[in-house]
Amino acid sequence: MDAILNQIFAGLSMASILLMIALGLAIIYGAMGVINLAHGEFVMLGAYAAWAIQTYTGMSIIMALPFVFVAVALVGWLIEKIIVQRLYHRPLDTILATWGIGIILQQTVRLLVGAESRFVKGPEFLSGNTQIGGLIMSNYRLFVIFFSLAVLAGTWALMTRTEFGMKLRAVIQNRQISECYGIEAKNIYSVTFAYGAGLAGIAGALITPLFSTIPTMGTGLVVDAFLVVIVGGLGSILGAASAAVLIGEATALFSMLFNDTLGRIAVLAGIIVLIRFRPRGLFPSNTRR
Repeated sequence: MDAILNQIFAGLSMASILLMIALGLAIIYGAMGVINLAHGEFVMLGAYAAWAIQTYTGMSIIMALPFVFVAVALVGWLIEKIIVQRLYHRPLDTILATWGIGIILQQTVRLLVGAESRFVKGPEFLSGNTQIGGLIMSNYRLFVIFFSLAVLAGTWALMTRTEFGMKLRAVIQNRQISECYGIEAKNIYSVTFAYGAGLAGIAGALITPLFSTIPTMGTGLVVDAFLVVIVGGLGSILGAASAAVLIGEATALFSMLFNDTLGRIAVLAGIIVLIRFRPRGLFPSNTRR
């Protein structure tokens, strides 16, 4: 039982990381229909931004999060304004362009910082573990879980309880009609893309004590994030949260029963079966035309 409880906690920890990465991806696709293959590089930029802030200012990861969000969101805003905005309704071109942007960002970081792994120290006050019976929980991973829930709640409130969210929903429903009412769809898209990039940057900053900070770190993470978005229902915030928990817990369970490699294969096979019977995911969005 203790082993099962510890695997459940490991699954929740993995789910919280996937959720923060996939949220931005789901928002960008749900609002704009853009498949952003550079999303993993936004995670990588967030990790390197946290490393740079800690290295040159001594600031902890937690204190650096607002600066990381703004920095990566600014990069996302510029990319949307300069490149992505010109490729709407051209999905293949958008995929190729964002893939190329991702490679450029990787190589830029490799040239400026180097290819070797960078060390980022976790917060001192979150060091150690919390033990309840046989369940041993890392304090930092607990913080990441609760922080991801806060990000989820904040994103839901932004999309459903603010003027920006109302305008975004209007643009998603019908861009032409919303523009007749004075809503600047281009500006809404730019802010949405920047917000999604900023969320990925925060996720990258938070996982730096847990993952190797290297230029290619986002490549594998974005694959899992895409799986979360697909299983959850393209563009659904609730679906992304549910799918993150499902995939995180399934990965932890199958890894315990078999091993990491066979567990990964089992999860992918399960996702293929699920998509076969529910091709639009668990919570398909009906807001896009």
